Parts: sequence; structure tokens; C-alpha cells
Amino acid sequence: MKPAVYQEALDAFANPFHEFNIEKIDNGLINCSFKVTSRLNGMSFLLQKINKKVFPEPGYVQSNYEKLWKFLQAEHLPLLIPQPKYFPDDSSLYVDSNDQYWRVFEFIPASQTFKVAESPDQARAAAKAFASFTAAFEEFDLSSLQVTIPGFHNLSTRYAQLQQAIHSGHYERLMKAVTLIEELKKRERYSHFYDVITDSDEFKKRVVHHDAKIANVLFDTDTRNVLCPVDFDTTMPGYFYSDLGDMIRTMACCKDENSIVVDEQCIRPDYYEAIVQGYLSVMELQLSEPEKKYIHFSGLMMTYMQALRFLSDYLSGDQYFRTDYREQNFDRAQNQLSLLKKLEDFLQVHYAFKL
Repeated sequence: MKPAVYQEALDAFANPFHEFNIEKIDNGLINCSFKVTSRLNGMSFLLQKINKKVFPEPGYVQSNYEKLWKFLQAEHLPLLIPQPKYFPDDSSLYVDSNDQYWRVFEFIPASQTFKVAESPDQARAAAKAFASFTAAFEEFDLSSLQVTIPGFHNLSTRYAQLQQAIHSGHYERLMKAVTLIEELKKRERYSHFYDVITDSDEFKKRVVHHDAKIANVLFDTDTRNVLCPVDFDTTMPGYFYSDLGDMIRTMACCKDENSIVVDEQCIRPDYYEAIVQGYLSVMELQLSEPEKKYIHFSGLMMTYMQALRFLSDYLSGDQYFRTDYREQNFDRAQNQLSLLKKLEDFLQVHYAFKL
């Protein structure tokens, strides 16, 4: 019988003569994760394979995490993140015979995640969690962090990728996407504004999670209070707009990014307000006046960026995002454009904000 994909790494970390219960964790889209529980003492840990297609330098991912965790311990900061565990040779990464990279984390017991925010209060709590994460690293040396995905939330880069994808040779897809391409090109001003703010000293780089979704927050199973944020593979220097914007994009909407009922997409005002106020309740004193003035750019930036990314991937033949059917990235791009239009209207009506 062919050994399980995790067996070699598990044997390298733990006593191979132990018996374990293995549970695959399916809520991640990038890495492959397993909850491992000893049948002897009931103790659990998380075993995870890093996706080298997405993170070509797995050592960067793990090095960043260790630096963040050690900083929190040294500064005695009241922010919980799962403790990294070490293999017998004191390494935090194990490379198996197939050149796959594995690591181990503390498993946080009595915890759960949610795919969608169930109430404005829950959205507010998630926003506070990600704001607290960035705030905790205000004195951290940003230069010590590696860039795990170059240009990940660079709006200019993402716009340029769409331009490149248009010439990728998938002509049937290109013809189908003509109207969608035109709508996104009409909003190129968002990319130009991104260039302006990132050239200004008033808009500061910080430690940013870069995947600020409620699914990346652990909640206590009994109290439903926030325990901690998780999944820090994309944590690197960035702008707060990334985290706040992704929370708006994924929690203030009526339908998630995989919904094909784009006409029913909308912005929920109570969720939007809860997210922004929750974030500001932690970060307001750290933000400059220009950052606060343009705080509503956050949702526009990230929704536009995600539409660009989905459409670029569709035009390039679905190279990045996992798809369940042939046209899914096209449908996702339509979904995000619909959300962007609803957000533009919402911001103009409720906040007199328009770029």
C-alpha cells in the first residue's frame, strides 16, 4: 500500500511507533493541513505541507512566522498565535523525499472557524483581531521580513497582469470576457491612486496579514469570542488597506465570491460599518490623517484587485486559483465586478466618497 502523503514528515517529527488519528483540514485553499492526535495521550498538533507552487521559497514563509512569534514572546505582547514546533534536528521545516516542505504548529483546542460572518458583531470582532495583529508589530523591524509572494497586493502589478493575460492566446475566453475587460479598464484610476499613495510618506508600510478573512480567525467554541488570527503565509510588509479592504470585500457583501447569482450581490451597511469601526477602534491612533481620509479606498482597492486577479487567471487558462468548473474564474470576476459597482454606489451615497 502506498504510504500517505504526510507519513514521512509525521515519522520525522514524532515517534513512528506512536499511533495517531489523522484528520484532513479542508478549509485552506493553498496548503495541505492535517490535525494529528496521539491515541496514547490525546495531544494534538497541526502538520502542514507548504504549497511550493504558490510559495516557491518555503523557507521565507517559515522564517517570517518564527520571527513574528519570537517577537511576541520577547515583548510579552498579549496576542496569541500558534506556537511553531521543531523537528528532532531543531529545524522547523522538514523536506521529504519528494522535495515537499512540511512544518508543525501547536493545535489550538476548543476552537472553530467560520466561512462567513454570521452577524455584524462577529465581523467587528474579526476586524479587531486583524487590527490587533498589525498594531502588535508597530515596533517590529519590517526589513527582517521576507516577501513571500512578490507584488501580491500591488494593484499596479495586478493591472499589468491583466494586460498581459489579454495577450495570452486564449481567444475564445478573450471574446467572452470583452465586456468585463472594458469595465475593469474603465476603473484604471484605482491603480493610479494606489501608485500615488504608495509613493507618499503619509501612507506607511506595516506588518500586514494579507489574507484577512473571517475563515482565518479562530473563535472559542463555547464563548464564540476571538482566540487568534491564523494562516500567516502571506504576512509581510504592506499597507493596512489590504487587510481592511479584504474584510470589507468578504464580509460586507451579500454573496461570497463563488456565487453565480451576481444580480443579488450587495453591500450590507451594518456589516460595513462594523468592520470599519472595529478596525479603527484598535488602529485609529496609529493611522495618519491622510490614511484615515482615504480609509474607504480599502474596499474599492481589494474588490477591484480580486476582479483583476480572477479575470487574469481566467484569460491565462486557470493557472492559479483552484476551480471546480471551466468558467468559474470568469464567474468569480463577474461577481467581484458586481460587488465593486455596488460598493461604489454605497460609498457615494453613505459617505460621499468617490475616486
